[in-house]
Amino acid sequence: MRRLPHDSPWWTLILTVASTTACLTVYYGVPLPTDEAPEVVQLVAFVVGLALLCALLVVQVRRQLRAWGTPSVRVQSVMGLLLPVVTFFALAYYLMADQFVGIENRTDALYFAVVTLGTVGYGDVHPVGEGAKIVAMVQIVLDLVVVGVLVSIATSRARARAERHREHGPQTENRVG
Repeated sequence: MRRLPHDSPWWTLILTVASTTACLTVYYGVPLPTDEAPEVVQLVAFVVGLALLCALLVVQVRRQLRAWGTPSVRVQSVMGLLLPVVTFFALAYYLMADQFVGIENRTDALYFAVVTLGTVGYGDVHPVGEGAKIVAMVQIVLDLVVVGVLVSIATSRARARAERHREHGPQTENRVG
């Protein structure tokens, strides 16, 4: 059986579908405690999760820089960052549902996480508690950092490709390096 090259658009599609499925399976499948954990435990869990997301951001940025000429890596990196971010914050919002207007179930929390990522803000779901407002602000800042870093990398890659094209002609365009 022939192996699919890692820079293939099909490989990107397969990884994206698998990542989305895994995140949604974890999100909807993980049993959550029915009794509320102490605030200190919640805060520690949030900080540890946030630290893991930041570590994932560093890994994806390094991956982008190593795979300079592989366009499919950009899509994989975006999905590899955004899916866990959305899943993490949706779980946080669900666990803090009592501090929100409009979060009744996991789908509502996931909806709010996606709407916040997209900076749409319809207003039907919104935080009213101080902790929920802080978590939403942290997501907004992290989303801006993630999107900013990815745009910066894509821009620098495009500039480098244009410079190589100018210096060496079109033959270097297809070369991975």
